[in-house]
Amino acid sequence: MERLRWWQRQTQWPLTVAAALFLLSFALPIIDTRLPAPWVRFFGVLAWATWSLFVVDYLVRIYLAPKRWEYVVRHWYDFVVLVLPVWHPFRLLRLAALLRVLNRNAAHTLRGKVATYVVLGSSFFGFCGALAVLQAERPDPNANIKSIGDALWWAIATMTTVGYGDRYPVTTTGRLVAVTLMIGGIAVLGLTTATVASWLVERVSARDENQLAALSKQVTSLQRQVSELSKLLRDESARR
Repeated sequence: MERLRWWQRQTQWPLTVAAALFLLSFALPIIDTRLPAPWVRFFGVLAWATWSLFVVDYLVRIYLAPKRWEYVVRHWYDFVVLVLPVWHPFRLLRLAALLRVLNRNAAHTLRGKVATYVVLGSSFFGFCGALAVLQAERPDPNANIKSIGDALWWAIATMTTVGYGDRYPVTTTGRLVAVTLMIGGIAVLGLTTATVASWLVERVSARDENQLAALSKQVTSLQRQVSELSKLLRDESARR
């Protein structure tokens, strides 16, 4: 287990950089459909290269795990998001793997950094949702989400549960992305509320503990004074 933890610590930032490069190579061809063919091929190669790093990381983690089959079972979602996108209909699941990589730090630093997590995490989640729905909707002639601006507007309205209805997905894949974004938006709001509530409870508990400690000190001091007074009274009585 120690070797596995060492590997995760050593690969934390390299995989984060790889995830950022993967997002760049995934996003640019979707945002700008007028990219020259050589650039499209370059970003395609870059996407698969960074994707292979995620696969290598997963295989190394299995190798270093003390109980390999148990590790595979407990991390089945890593296997799913790495394997399924190889097939064209599931290519949008690549973003799920990207979120898994970038979420490693956030999972350990959420407490005490709620504002940072919410702003950066929800923005990143919304951007990935916008890319996914744009890629799914753009080829459909009946779609009304045709540009990155439309997709971002739709993603923000969906995550905040506003739902203006001026932009909406018409394809099955786009609607699946919408469901994921709706659930994610509610989850972020719930997580934020729960974390703030937990922080408030801890502050109140800490204040109560400090008050209790101060009261305990006062009681101890009073007991000591009473004991000293009792001793003085006994000594005075003995002298008489």
